[in-house]
Amino acid sequence: MTMSPALEPLPARPVLKASPVAAPLGARQPLAPVFTAMAVMVLTVLSLTFARSADMVAALWGSAGLAVAVWLRTSRGPMYDLSFGGLAALGLAAGNLLAGNSTGTTAMFTVANMLDIYVAVLLARRFAPTLNLASVEGASRFLISAAAVAPLPAAVFVGGMLWWMNGADFFETTQTWWFGHALSIAVVGSFGLAVTRRELVRYRAFPRAAEAAVLLLALTVVAATIFLRSAAPVAFLVLPLLLLVAVRLRVIGTTAGLVIITVLAVGGSMLGYGPYAAFPGPERAMMAQLLVLLGYLPILLVAALLEERDRLGDRARAGQARAERASEAKSRLLANVAHEIKSPVGGVIGIGELWKTGQLGPVNATQAEMADMLVKTARQVESLAHDLLDVARAESGAVKVELRPTDVPGVLEDVRRATALRPEAQAIRFEMINEGDGLIALADSQRLAQVVSNLTSNAVKYGPAGGVVVMRACRIHDGVRLEVTDRGPGLTPEKQAQLFEPFNRLGLERSAVEGHGIGLALAKRLVELQGGSIGVDSTPGEGATFWVELPAA
Repeated sequence: MTMSPALEPLPARPVLKASPVAAPLGARQPLAPVFTAMAVMVLTVLSLTFARSADMVAALWGSAGLAVAVWLRTSRGPMYDLSFGGLAALGLAAGNLLAGNSTGTTAMFTVANMLDIYVAVLLARRFAPTLNLASVEGASRFLISAAAVAPLPAAVFVGGMLWWMNGADFFETTQTWWFGHALSIAVVGSFGLAVTRRELVRYRAFPRAAEAAVLLLALTVVAATIFLRSAAPVAFLVLPLLLLVAVRLRVIGTTAGLVIITVLAVGGSMLGYGPYAAFPGPERAMMAQLLVLLGYLPILLVAALLEERDRLGDRARAGQARAERASEAKSRLLANVAHEIKSPVGGVIGIGELWKTGQLGPVNATQAEMADMLVKTARQVESLAHDLLDVARAESGAVKVELRPTDVPGVLEDVRRATALRPEAQAIRFEMINEGDGLIALADSQRLAQVVSNLTSNAVKYGPAGGVVVMRACRIHDGVRLEVTDRGPGLTPEKQAQLFEPFNRLGLERSAVEGHGIGLALAKRLVELQGGSIGVDSTPGEGATFWVELPAA
C-alpha cells in the first residue's frame, strides 16, 4: 500500500448545520427503505398466515399502507424511488415465499402489490402533495386519491388473473382485494403520515402522554370486548370513545385508534367473533371492512376539522397580538406628533393675533386678512393636534371617564347654543325635541358634550345651506337615546360601514367641507368608554340620523 504525498492544509470552512425541521425525513433515515422492506415482509407473512388459519383471504393488507406512508414521507428523488420500490418488491416477494406461495403466485401478487403501492404514491403526490392530514381538504384528498382510487387497477388485475387461471369469480376477487388494500392505505397509511416529530413533541409532557395512553387503552378494551367477546350488535358503542380521542388527541390519536379498531374488528370477524359472527366467512370480513370504512373512518375528518380550527385560532390570536402591538405603536406615534405640533402652533397663533391687531406694526387690509387666515389655519391644526391626542389617549386607555347622572336634554341645549354661535351655523335652524321627562343617563357630561358637539358640527357641515338640524332625546327600554338629524345628501350602506374608521373622509378629501376624518372615530371610542353605543341611520338623498344610546342613571 502506498501513501499519498502530503497536502497543504485547506483553510477551515464554517460548518453549516441543517435545520432538523427542514431536512427531509429520508435524509435523516437513510436506512428507511431497508427497514421498510423488512417490515413489509413480516406483515405479508402475518397477513397470509392469519388469513389461512381463518380459512379466508387477507382482509387487511397492512404492508401496502406501511409502504405508501414511508415512501411518501422519505422520498428524495427518482433514484431513491427506484431503490425504495425495488426493496419493497423484494420484501413482498420474500413474504409470499415464506408464507408458502408458489413462484408464479408470488410473482403475480408482487406485481399487483407494487402496482397498488406505486399508484397510491403517484396519486397522493398529484392530488395531496402537502400530505397534510391536519386539514379537511388534505385528509379528504389523500383518502380519495390514495385509498379509494389507487387500489382499483391492481384489484382488476388480480381479479382478471385469478379468473383466467382458476376460474375464480372476477367481481368477488376484485372486491376482496380492493376492500383490503383500501382499508390498509386509509388506516395504516394515514397513521404513518400523522406520526411526525412535531406531533410527537406534544406528548413529551407526562400529563399529555398519560392521557393519550389512557384513552387508547380504554379504546382497545372496549373494541376488544365488542369484537372478540360479544356477539351483540353494539359496534356503535366505539363511536363515542373514538370521538373523545379525536377531540383530545386530534389526528395522530384518531389514526392510532383507527389502527387498533381495524385490527380488532377485521381480525375478530375473520375468526368468527363479534357482531357479524352469524354471517358466512367472506361476508363477515366484508361487513367489518365496511364498518370501519363507513362508520369509523369519517371521524378522521372530524379530527382534521378540529386541527384546522386550532390552527386558524392560533393564527387569529397571533394576528390579534400583532394588531394590538401595531395599534399601541400608532397610539404612541399619534401622541408624540400631537405634542410636537401643539407648541409651535401655539406660537404661530400668538404671532398671527399680534400681527392682525397691529401690535407688530401698522397693517393694511390685505395683511389683516392674511393674518386672519393664518390664525384660522393654525387653529385648525391645533384642533387636529388635540383630536389626535384624544384618539391616542382613548386607544391606549388613558382617557378616564367619570360616570354620573347626566341630564341629556341639558347637554343637547348647551351644545345647540354653542354651535349656533359659529359663523357657519348662522343660516341653520335648530330644533330641540325632548320626548318625556327624566331623561337622565349615566355618562360623563364633558365627554358626552364633546361627542354631541362633533355630531352637531358634522350636521352643520354636511347639511344644506338654510337647512334644519334636529336634536332629539328620548327614552329606550334600558337607557336614553339622543339623535342628531340633518337633511344632507345621506350615506350609502358602504359608506356607513366605513364611517367610524379613523382618517376616513369617505372620498370627501377634495371637497370644500373641512375635516380630518377622526372626529367620529373619537366619538365612537368616547361613547364606548361610557358604556354606550353609537350608530347612524341614513338613506341616500334623505339625510342622516346619528344616534347615541347610553344606560339610564
